[in-house]
Amino acid sequence: MALIVKKFGGSSVASTEKIMNVAKRVLADKKPEDKIVVVVSAMGDTTDDLISLAEGIDEHPYKAMYSREMDMLLTTGEQVSIALLAMAFQKLGQPAISMTGAMIGMRASSVHTKGRILGVEPKRVHEELNKGNIVVVAGFQGIDKFGDPVTLGRGGSDTSAVAIAGALKADTCEIFTDVDGIYTADPRIVKNSHKMKEITYYEMLEMARLGAGVMQPRSVEMGKFYNIPIHVRSTFTNTNGTIIREDYTMEDRPFEIRGVTHDEKVAKIAVLGVPNQPGIAHTIFSALAGANIDVDMIVQSIRNIEKNITDMVFTIASSDLPEAKKVIDEVVVKLNAVSAVFEEDVAKVSIVGAGMLGSPGIAARMFGALAKANVNIDIISTSEISVSCLIKGSQIKDAVNAIHEEFFPN
Repeated sequence: MALIVKKFGGSSVASTEKIMNVAKRVLADKKPEDKIVVVVSAMGDTTDDLISLAEGIDEHPYKAMYSREMDMLLTTGEQVSIALLAMAFQKLGQPAISMTGAMIGMRASSVHTKGRILGVEPKRVHEELNKGNIVVVAGFQGIDKFGDPVTLGRGGSDTSAVAIAGALKADTCEIFTDVDGIYTADPRIVKNSHKMKEITYYEMLEMARLGAGVMQPRSVEMGKFYNIPIHVRSTFTNTNGTIIREDYTMEDRPFEIRGVTHDEKVAKIAVLGVPNQPGIAHTIFSALAGANIDVDMIVQSIRNIEKNITDMVFTIASSDLPEAKKVIDEVVVKLNAVSAVFEEDVAKVSIVGAGMLGSPGIAARMFGALAKANVNIDIISTSEISVSCLIKGSQIKDAVNAIHEEFFPN
């Protein structure tokens, strides 16, 4: 007997026909004594459609003033898919029950549209499993201390699934998606990218943080916290995918890097001509933090030594740009800065891999590949296992292919 959590993304449940196929697949793999929890996303493009409806009210629906109502709106998408999937199981003779995030005790912070899971109290899930039900759970959502729905950000269904698996002490968590594993680069951009058999939590977390859209970063954090193996695999085939785990089971690890990632959903902000004195960085970034805006790459450079002023350049998610503009415009006035510049035609390309530790020349090879592709670098940032470059958004495909060819030649 095994307790297994399976998560299916929006493309896997995009129609009633696909929902029936998901139900059949789950039952075909189920052994008689297995206990199964299925976490699902909204059907197909439902979330985008709901956002479009909100844009009919205001073209910038993610303003702070709308955040609670956006969560109230977006959580309806998963309720549709869980009800239909539970009905599909019942049609096939398998008892099943659908449950929202609130019903399974998914507690979340009160930061609407960007909630973080605080804990899961799965008592009712256990009760339903013991009755012989497959429990179908709405991903992407929880409930805060006020009883309000809170969404967990794009890809939040992955985080829901891993958190539930951890709380239930499940044997494994399977993430079914429209790709058959995790690749050395986005296979839609790099045709000769390679599927990995396994990858560590540490490396996968860095890849997810830097743009690998197959997994949400917090879902990988959850996997590491609970030490739950995560199997990323295709909904449409029975082939093995990629296992995310604590360490490699292979004895031979010849790779220097594990993959090339990219993120086109970024924006660059430059606060120009601020006083070069203690407390300035705190003023800028605490104001952004107060608006729940995450900052990534940060560069400070001297603008004028004689006047003792500097420029502060950094990146954020492009979806946060409307709110960030309001915050930064106020900061410019407060600091008596020269101006602020906002740029959206940018993208981030990164290499990730624990193999670069103690391997001199990895960054230089990346920069050389970009130079050969005539791609200019705007900002560089590094961690122990990654190097990231901010470039022009229009050059992202050339950049990713050039770097991938350097490290993974045919």
